Amino acid sequence: MSKLTLSMVVKNESHRYLRKALLQHRNWIDEAVIIDDGSTDDTSEICEELLSGIPLQLIRNPESRFANEVQLRKQQWEATVQTNPEWILNLDGDELLEDQFANQVRDLLSHCEQDAIYFRLYDMWSETSYRDDAYWSAHHYYRPFLIRYKPDFPYLWKETPQHCGRFPATINHFSYLCHTARIKHFGWAKPEDRIEKYERYMRLDPNAQYGWREQYDSILDEHPNLVTWEE
Repeated sequence: MSKLTLSMVVKNESHRYLRKALLQHRNWIDEAVIIDDGSTDDTSEICEELLSGIPLQLIRNPESRFANEVQLRKQQWEATVQTNPEWILNLDGDELLEDQFANQVRDLLSHCEQDAIYFRLYDMWSETSYRDDAYWSAHHYYRPFLIRYKPDFPYLWKETPQHCGRFPATINHFSYLCHTARIKHFGWAKPEDRIEKYERYMRLDPNAQYGWREQYDSILDEHPNLVTWEE
């Protein structure tokens, strides 16, 4: 059976969605590589507790590196490939795959002829609704979250300090398939999280050099268009 490695960056996830995510993932991953990017809570301890019995490479950054995200993502990538992975699933601590995927993943990886598997990501604006408008439409497109590691492939990054991507940019040349399982992204689901993220973008990318100014501003919209999530 193909080995599946979960690769993740987390920070101060103690009271957010990390517990739920890891309890889901542990049912079908073989190992995990997690970068704790300067947490000041018990995020690392939660990872160790909930992934007990599963090989875990846990790296604690004494200070956050997210101000230069590409360096953080390179650190995550290098730590992951050092474990000699076969398949790499790259999710954040507030992202969960639909439950149906657990029953499909083993057969999928064992028979997959492509080198990447793409999913749609839904930006949840509450526990039960996702945002759908001109600024928030990621769920209309498939993006890579699961790839086969090829040691001799030239992995090159988008060298930007923000919005660099979670994988090296050159994996976009991999053959791929689009999977029906959806990913719920809860990073925007609480008002306090949206405020914190807006302030972070204003601090790290005040001129919207690496992002989209109108999208940044829309984070604080009081009446966004929301669609009820349906299983």
